[in-house]
Amino acid sequence: MHTLCARGTMKPEISAAVGFLSRFLRIKGHMNDRQLQTFNQTLQDILAEQYKHHWFPDRPNKGSGYRCIRINHKMDPLVGQAGQRIGLSIQQLYLLLPSELTLWVDPFEVSYRIGEDGSICVLYESHPSTNGNPSITTGNSNPASSVTQVSPMVDSHISCKEELLVMGRTSSTKPYLMTVSS
Repeated sequence: MHTLCARGTMKPEISAAVGFLSRFLRIKGHMNDRQLQTFNQTLQDILAEQYKHHWFPDRPNKGSGYRCIRINHKMDPLVGQAGQRIGLSIQQLYLLLPSELTLWVDPFEVSYRIGEDGSICVLYESHPSTNGNPSITTGNSNPASSVTQVSPMVDSHISCKEELLVMGRTSSTKPYLMTVSS
């Protein structure tokens, strides 16, 4: 893996993750545009630096745990750093972000789960192409990005995400299939 090449390919994934988190700050925190831009740029820089030696486009699952952003009983330290840069304390971040959030930032896919038993929703997904540039095949959280094709399955993921943002839920719906065996 070449660090410069890998770092360049992680930009859309990092942008999707950061955009997702900043929406919570915008909606719940009434942040101004300058604060949001500072938070976005700071977190993008922190994540790019953190992930640069843990980004494996040829094996996307490798290093996934290292790239996981987690808010549970502790604030993710990288999110905490970016929040403090715009004057938010850890306690304020806890009020603005979901109390239980897992955000996976992997090559070609960014997904999240709100709540321990919540459904996993995809924010961004792309596929590697032969010319070195990923081709985006599903929706993502960056409205400035181009989307070439949206599949019906992704529409349900986008609806899941939008429902959580609009309705302010703390955990997503939990579809289960119950089977009975004798």
